[in-house]
Amino acid sequence: MTGFGRAKKINGAYEVTVDIKSVNHRFFEYSSRISRTYQYIDDKIKDFLKSKIVRGKIEVGVSIADTSDNSISLELNNAYASAYISAMRELGRKYKIKDDIRLSSLTGNNDFFTVKKNEADEKFVTALVLEAAEEALANFMAMRASEGEKLVADIESRADLILEKVAIIEERSPQTVSEYRSRLENKIKELLGDTTIDEQRVLTETAIFADKIAVDEETVRLRSHIASLRSCLKQGGDIGKRLDFIVQEMNRETNTIGSKAQDIEIGKIVVDIKAEIEKIREQIQNIE
Repeated sequence: MTGFGRAKKINGAYEVTVDIKSVNHRFFEYSSRISRTYQYIDDKIKDFLKSKIVRGKIEVGVSIADTSDNSISLELNNAYASAYISAMRELGRKYKIKDDIRLSSLTGNNDFFTVKKNEADEKFVTALVLEAAEEALANFMAMRASEGEKLVADIESRADLILEKVAIIEERSPQTVSEYRSRLENKIKELLGDTTIDEQRVLTETAIFADKIAVDEETVRLRSHIASLRSCLKQGGDIGKRLDFIVQEMNRETNTIGSKAQDIEIGKIVVDIKAEIEKIREQIQNIE
């Protein structure tokens, strides 16, 4: 499911912000945006989130600001400075230029100094980032829970629609047997004229046809799968794989009904049911 969560933590000179967002994905997929300086935290965040999130393409952004006075230091490049000043004095002597080297005239040369960012306390920073990640995850989960309620409501409504169409199939199926018998009798009369129709033979053929197109077992199982679907949704937790299996079985029963029915009207209803099952299948990919 899609979701977003953010949290900010401040402790001393450190200010940490963690963003967690996700889009729909069948499995857990992780990516992050973290400064190279703090890459050592990345695996810890990934492991933490993987223990809490089953599905989703997760993107994490971590911002760490160190505002302490000693966060940056300058180191003098002594070798370069000595060589540079000696060269300046040699230049003055050679061309008889007054030696007026001053400190202020040298500080504009950036090569005299190396800027170093002092290493932070890894344990301290890691703990602060994970604290922010935990709060961001709570916000993230709250948003996903809200979306999950909407998904469940949509799936429930589609399940209701499927049951309505199953009821129509159950009502229509016996009618197809009566219609078959009428067609069979008319065909025999057309072929034999006034000859007496063998009613027993008609009954036998009709019974064979009725047994061949009977879909009552399939509709019962389809109803049972829908009941399991609803029960699973109410149960919650890590239900994604179970829902995948249930929907697969719903689709199997529907295909069987379509192949056995041999009726145009039922065929149209089967197409509608399969369309609803496909929409349910797409929705459950977003549910953990």
